[in-house]
This record gives sequence, C-alpha cells and structure tokens, in this order.
Amino acid sequence: MKKHLLALMLACWASQAVAAFDVVALGVNGGVEEGNLTSYLVRSDDQKLYLGLDAGSVLPGIRKGLEKGSFPEVTTENAAPYTPQGAVFRNLIGGYFISHGHLDHLAGLIISSPEDTKKPIYGTADTIGTLRQHYFNGRVWPNFTDSGSGLRIGTYRLNLQRPDQRFSLGLTGLDGRIYPLSHGGTPSSMILVSRNNQSFAFFGDTGPDEVEKSKNLDAVWRVLGDEIKAKRLKGLIIETSYPDDVPDSKLFGHLTPHWLLKELGNLQQYAGGEGALKDLTVIISHVKPSLKAGAAPEKEIMQQLEKGNNLGVKFVRMQQGDKLTF
Repeated sequence: MKKHLLALMLACWASQAVAAFDVVALGVNGGVEEGNLTSYLVRSDDQKLYLGLDAGSVLPGIRKGLEKGSFPEVTTENAAPYTPQGAVFRNLIGGYFISHGHLDHLAGLIISSPEDTKKPIYGTADTIGTLRQHYFNGRVWPNFTDSGSGLRIGTYRLNLQRPDQRFSLGLTGLDGRIYPLSHGGTPSSMILVSRNNQSFAFFGDTGPDEVEKSKNLDAVWRVLGDEIKAKRLKGLIIETSYPDDVPDSKLFGHLTPHWLLKELGNLQQYAGGEGALKDLTVIISHVKPSLKAGAAPEKEIMQQLEKGNNLGVKFVRMQQGDKLTF
C-alpha cells in the first residue's frame, strides 16, 4: 500500500514538473487586415480551457486552427449541436485577457459576442473602462457585459485587476499577474500566466522605454528575470511591429528589431547575465502589413532579429492557426 501511494505521489510530482503550455495563434498581425489581428490562446496542458490573450480576430483564427489540426479534441461529431468552429469558440475558451483598448486587439471579441457563452474578461482599470464606456455601451454595440449603461445582457463579467497582484483566471486553472506597459500615450499591459510553477508572458503593444520615456519595460524585465533564474518562464509573446527603417518618431508606441533586441539585452542582465536567455522562445507578434508593392515587413523583421541575435534566444513567427507547446 505504501509503495503504491509513493508511486502515485511521484507520478503526480512528475506530471507537475513537466507541465507545459499549449499556445494557438488566432491572429498574428497588427494593423490593416481585419481577418488576422492579434489574438492567441494559452492553456496548461493538463487543463481543457484556454485563456484568450487579446481578441483582434477570433472566429477566423479558430477556423484556420481547425484546418491545421490545432484542436484535435474537436470533431464534427462531438461538436454537435454546433460546428467545430462554434464548439471551440463557445466551449474551449474560458475567458479573455485584453491588454488595452485598441480596436485591433478586441474587435473579434466584440463582433462574435452575440454567439458567445458566459465568460470573464480580465484587464486593467483603463482597459475595462474603455470596454464599458466606448464599446459595450448600447450605442457602438449592445452591452454584452454585466455593468455599464443600457440593457446589460451579461455574457461577459468584467474583472478589473490591479498591477502585480496574483489572481485566478476563472476555470482555466491559470493564475495571472498584470503589469503596465507604455504604448504611445495609451496604457497597455502584459500578463504573466502561471500554473504548476511554470509561467508564460504575453505583451500587449509596447514601445521601448527610451522612446516612451518610461520604466515600465524595465520593471517587467526585472519580474521576468526572476522567472528565468527560477527556471519557470517557458516563453513569451511580444510585438515587433515595424522593420528597423521606421524612425522612432513614427513608431507610435511600437517596437522594431533594434529596440526589441536592446530591451531583451536588459532582460538578460536581470536574468543573470550573458547566456541567461539561451534557447528562450520569443514569439514575434503584431507585425504591421504593408500596402507598398514589393514590401515584405515580416521577412525583413525576422531577418533583422536573427542578424542581431547575440542573446541565443529562439525567435519564432507563428502563423494564423499554428499551435505550439512549451
């Protein structure tokens, strides 16, 4: 009996020790094409429900993810009475974190809200206030939340979270901590999600501290540096909106390869110095498409990042519908 109990305890410990995160990209771009805007899903691999990380494009990304086999647990048969797309949307997303109130980070949530199930939305005071006052206000869109003006349909429960305070993310089994970011005059935020002593970071839009005249990223790097030292951080998603030829005066609160590499250099120092970021996965998001003939900003950005990468990090550009496990 004792041997059986010990084996069970060891098995439980081992399952926690190798806990990982599943990440699905529902939208990977910033800017002008509405069908592929910033939106990711993350969950612990021992849980059913995902947390939405922004929601610029939701249903188009789910459709692409199904085409790519990113939701193997959903079939036409077990999705009934919904389509597989509907089943993922309604039954596998347990809530949303919205990093800031810009439309390209929440349009999918708003448009798809009439078909959604009851879920919590998490964000800072500024983000929750923007959702309540300027989107779900009965004029721009019906009020599908539990507060604010007009008829309250109550699909979404708005949860205002204070910076650097741990909170539970609904039924996803994840915990979260939110930190402020500077985005060209608009408050933005990063969330650090965790479970089983492992963590994953998602950044909303942010400019570099030097351009933003801010210390917000510096504060975030200190937190993530401690996560790396403790061998908890599995990876992060962060924007690089423009190639390096865009001047600082035209960044409007965004990053270029030059600035991201410089900021990650600061993270390296807080994480223990040279070599501390080796093999850390950094997912590049929010690339702004160009309408100029012959322009290829995504290719250019990734090439510039690789050329300047003396940190040993693994830069990854997920495409819509892709799934990675960390």
